[in-house]
Amino acid sequence: MPEHFLLETEHHPLKPFLPENARLLMLGSFPPQRKRWSMDFFYPNLQNDMWRIFGLLFFSDKNHFLTPEKKAFDKEKIVCFLKEKGIALYDTASTVRRLRDNASDKFLEVVKATDIGLLLRQLPSCQALVTTGQKATDVLCQQMHATEPPVGGRSMFTYTDRRLYFYRMPSSSRAYPLKLEKKAEIYRAMFEESGFL
Repeated sequence: MPEHFLLETEHHPLKPFLPENARLLMLGSFPPQRKRWSMDFFYPNLQNDMWRIFGLLFFSDKNHFLTPEKKAFDKEKIVCFLKEKGIALYDTASTVRRLRDNASDKFLEVVKATDIGLLLRQLPSCQALVTTGQKATDVLCQQMHATEPPVGGRSMFTYTDRRLYFYRMPSSSRAYPLKLEKKAEIYRAMFEESGFL
């Protein structure tokens, strides 16, 4: 029996976060293992810099979304911010197998991809999608027949009667070899172009 059949499948532990007013849908690949979570929400690993990037860009403080003791991200503060801004979050994989005991996309086998069209149908105001890693980018390109932009760039695609921008951002994982401030500048350009900053 092939080795990957012996590995357990994992189903996505979170529901899509889809505020009614969302103009932007950010798509990662899949959450890390629960043992790495500091909160019950997206990008929960303290070693992931997504919420530090948001803190730097919107509040000039990389620690803005950390709890006072800095041992967890503040889910309530993040959720309020995302609802106010109109930013939706989910992942491109609904079921996966981890081929290694880590959170790396490289060792993530997508068993069932998320239906991105279904998410978009629930977000009538959405004008742009963002992927934050290669695995997420591959799934989106395959489903939406979109052209992959360079990291930090954008392309455009049509879904039903909607023209949507597609931004490819660098991974917020610390495994991605780019300083936090450099990543934030790439995200800044995207947020400025899409009218969030």
